[in-house]
Amino acid sequence: MAQLELSSISKTIEKNLILDKISLEICEGEFVVLVGPSGCGKSTLLRIIAGLDTPTMGDIAIEGKSAAGLLPNERGVAMVFQSYALYPHLSVYDNMAFALKMAKTPKAEIEFAINKSAQILGISQLLDRRPSQLSGGQKQRVAIGRAIVRSPKLFLLDEPLSNLDAGLRVHMRHEFARLHRELSTTMIYVTHDQVEAMTLADRIVVLNHGKIEQIGTPDEIYSRPNNLFVATFLGSPRMNIFECHINALGAGFVEVELLNKQKMRVNAKTQSASIGDKVTLGVRPDALSPNIKTNKMQLQLDIVENIGSGCSLYGTYNGYEDPVAAIAPAASEFKRFDNIELGFKPSDGYLFDEGGNSFDRDTLN
Repeated sequence: MAQLELSSISKTIEKNLILDKISLEICEGEFVVLVGPSGCGKSTLLRIIAGLDTPTMGDIAIEGKSAAGLLPNERGVAMVFQSYALYPHLSVYDNMAFALKMAKTPKAEIEFAINKSAQILGISQLLDRRPSQLSGGQKQRVAIGRAIVRSPKLFLLDEPLSNLDAGLRVHMRHEFARLHRELSTTMIYVTHDQVEAMTLADRIVVLNHGKIEQIGTPDEIYSRPNNLFVATFLGSPRMNIFECHINALGAGFVEVELLNKQKMRVNAKTQSASIGDKVTLGVRPDALSPNIKTNKMQLQLDIVENIGSGCSLYGTYNGYEDPVAAIAPAASEFKRFDNIELGFKPSDGYLFDEGGNSFDRDTLN
């Protein structure tokens, strides 16, 4: 049985459709990440699960029982907000104890739960401080601790790292992964940061315009995107895309002709495709290499970003306005304005039809 089941959840605000028939099952102990661009409905869906907002249509079941009509504190759900939402006049201890006191939990149980949570999060020394005396990372730990002490069935986390600097985000990302392992509690995590999604999730739910575009493991989403939106949303630098048309079809491959008349071959199952059809070719930056002699393209480099562990290259490709991105080793001696030749394997190409839907991939080289 799914611990959480969403059935055709829709939400309309002032005639604007925010969520459109969202159906999703989440199993006990899963770490599920909701990802998508700003305004796609991620936070609204989380608030509906928490009971802070109501759907226009649809139902939510928690552990097989409908949550319709249940108040937030009756759902066994704890939510960690982007803004931390700590009471400024209360100490860390009292912030963490607040919900337990409201539930009239015995004092000894409150003290035990807070001390245990504080030890897990490494904030035992902060219990007497006020929020104004804490750093951003410490405030985030307190907000998480306030959720942990309630022993919820579900943790809901709404962009909890967005207010932290880059280094602390990486550290806290590792902390979330550790907490999930130690607590074995179901977590639903909202973010627009694809790195957080790819590194934390058991499964990713990609949302766009209030609809689910794809659900899968990080590897499934990255390697086999359902459509052009998913393919270009996940991956940094983003997937290179080239408008083209089908020039030839074969057993397990498609040859396309680009706008500059160059021909490329991609391993794909052609389904109902026909010669002359308009399609889009996608190639991830890490698939492009000067050592690959198939599907070659000539680039003039405009930008070389050396990030220590590697180089991100951006170059102009004849016939296309958007720069082509590639990844190179850190030791590479590429410079701006260099003319370079890169290629990719037929198995590393992606094809999308005129509607943006992905061709089935044939990964044979």
